[in-house]
Amino acid sequence: MNTLTAATDSEPGVLGTMLWVALPYVTIAVFVLGHIWRYRYDKFGWTTRSSQLYERRLLRVGSPLFHFGILLVLVGHIGGLIIPDRWTEAAGISEHVYHIIAVVLGTFAGFCTLAGLAILIYRRRTVGPVFLATTRNDKMMYLVLTVTIVLGLAATVAANIAGGGYNYRETVSPWFRSIFYLQPDPALMTGVPILFQLHALSALALFCIWPFTRLVHMLTAPIGYLTRPYIVYRSRDEQLGMHRTPRGWDRVT
Repeated sequence: MNTLTAATDSEPGVLGTMLWVALPYVTIAVFVLGHIWRYRYDKFGWTTRSSQLYERRLLRVGSPLFHFGILLVLVGHIGGLIIPDRWTEAAGISEHVYHIIAVVLGTFAGFCTLAGLAILIYRRRTVGPVFLATTRNDKMMYLVLTVTIVLGLAATVAANIAGGGYNYRETVSPWFRSIFYLQPDPALMTGVPILFQLHALSALALFCIWPFTRLVHMLTAPIGYLTRPYIVYRSRDEQLGMHRTPRGWDRVT
């Protein structure tokens, strides 16, 4: 048997129900409540805790590569998990064309993300000040994130490049949507290749720890920048300023 679910194709069993019904809802609860708790009690910790001041050369390469790759991965997962295949077919995109695009872009995005992450981890391990600023949460986050990306990339390569192909939009995607419909169907995950199952479980683990790591910055949009007032800088040198220093005040040097 190559799955984590139970014995039959129609009945997922107790383990399958726990993994594909209970665990997703626990993950959603931890994700939502964890962010509320973090924002309420750790507003000043809601940050990337940037280490740019310590080292820039590796960061200049690794960070854009990672963020570019992870953005493509996110877009691909939204398209593959949320948008039903009948919608793309109605838009004139056949399943064969979609499959080719998804595999090519998904593989490219996965390797970009993994390469950027490898550079960031190397930087964090070899640059002294950056390493000293690394917390246990950071190490756990990097570990789970790496495992999730590697498993996703391995599933894509093994099933769709090395193997004969696997259409996860017929199984994993409907299961994912059924969670949010409040009609979870764990039977859909029975028979799914083991790498896809492990990738899904590692993603659930990643979302569980998300609120307690630096990943929270991904949910922050700097909307305040659109409405904040301009910052006006004035020189203290009367020769550079527009007005003379008022009489009765001593110049600050």
